[in-house]
Parts: sequence; structure tokens; C-alpha cells
Amino acid sequence: VQLQACGGGLVQAGDSLRLSCAASGRTSRSDSVGWFRQAPGKEREFVAGISWDTRIISYADSVKGRSTISRDNAKNTVYLQVNSLKPEDTAIYYCANAPNMVAMKAKRFISWGQGTELTVSS
Repeated sequence: VQLQACGGGLVQAGDSLRLSCAASGRTSRSDSVGWFRQAPGKEREFVAGISWDTRIISYADSVKGRSTISRDNAKNTVYLQVNSLKPEDTAIYYCANAPNMVAMKAKRFISWGQGTELTVSS
């Protein structure tokens, strides 16, 4: 499966942004899709994930309450809306595909897309 992420950019603190991740190739409707981010000098961390049927949705505490992940299976696309952006949200955001949410959070059997860079200025 190939994952194409887009939507990053330079924004100001307090702004909102929507990231998109389009999947192509050997996609599976049973896969979970999620977002990770990696700030300079830090490890890649889980941000949000959604199961194929949208019954399981998970957010990291750092974005919970101001983010919404959604998916359009007809378009093979997953979205991450982040509101009230903070400078600490600055990172490269990666979308990821995994067999299920447990594997997703454990970074096991995961396919990575290329990243999209988000910079939040104060």
C-alpha cells in the first residue's frame, strides 16, 4: 500500500488545519489508518488512529479534544483535523497503515507514508 500525505504548512498558533492521507495500491478495507508525528530530536509518536469501520478511534492526550480523525473509504482517504494549533504541534506528520489499532500503536506490521511538515509559529 502507498500512502500520500498532504496538508501541512506554516500556520500560526490558534489556527486549524486538516491533513489528508490517500491510500493506493494493495489497500485492505480492514486496515486501520493513523497519524504519527516526529519533532526534531524526538521519537515518532502516535497522534490518532481510526479502524476501518470507524468503531475504534483513538487520540493521543496531546491532541485529544481538539482533533478529529475521519475516513472516507470510498476515496481511500483519511483526514486529521487539528484545531487550536500550538507551537508544540510542530513536527513532520506521517500517515500509517496497520492491520488493526493494537498493531498501529505498537508500530508493528505498519506501512508508512511520506511525511508532511507542519510548523506552528507562536
